[in-house]
Amino acid sequence: MCQRYALPDQIAAEREFLPATAWWQFAAKFNVAAEQYVPAIRLHDKQSEGVMLRWGLIPSWTLSPPTGPPEVCVNSSRLERSAIYRKPWLNSQRCILPVAGFYVWQLTREKYRQPFFVRLTDRAVFGIAAIWDRWVSDDDDVIESCSVICAPANELMSQITGPEPGMPAILRRKDYQTWLHGNPVAAKAALQPYKAQWMHAYPVSPRINSCDVDDPDLIRAAG
Repeated sequence: MCQRYALPDQIAAEREFLPATAWWQFAAKFNVAAEQYVPAIRLHDKQSEGVMLRWGLIPSWTLSPPTGPPEVCVNSSRLERSAIYRKPWLNSQRCILPVAGFYVWQLTREKYRQPFFVRLTDRAVFGIAAIWDRWVSDDDDVIESCSVICAPANELMSQITGPEPGMPAILRRKDYQTWLHGNPVAAKAALQPYKAQWMHAYPVSPRINSCDVDDPDLIRAAG
């Protein structure tokens, strides 16, 4: 799963994804949480654009925004059969979220939830697969929102969280275009567990447990 992540600055994200049009505006963050607006790359008229989307998908067909926990993540196996995700999936409403790293939690023998920061060893900025939808209220208020897609956990993630939660579907650079432009079958094939040897994880301070904290010390190794 992915409940929090770190966001690179806008210049670094644009250098990585080269959007044809950049409507977004953002700065680096170290504690991105549910229901915040986050930058995303998606297609419009077959061209890539950088936009801001609410993290926590609201289905287009719902009468009002949900009041329960936000839909921040969806397992890749649910995309075709979920009432929430089936329509945007079949409509190719796919996007990529720029990420500098993400947080996961390990339940220790003492029943303490130890946070870990996970990043890639050779890439300061990378993309995770996501899906988006557009909700319009009766008063014509528009909310465009997204959910992170999760793939099966690799060996590294299984050691930290166990296999069940899965892990964010990290896209290889060569799969960016397939994810955005490909048909659902080709896009689904890109959702593979990222190689564990290309990733690094280390424990960090429990300060990340608060959504009110956002500073570079959050991603420093604990101890």
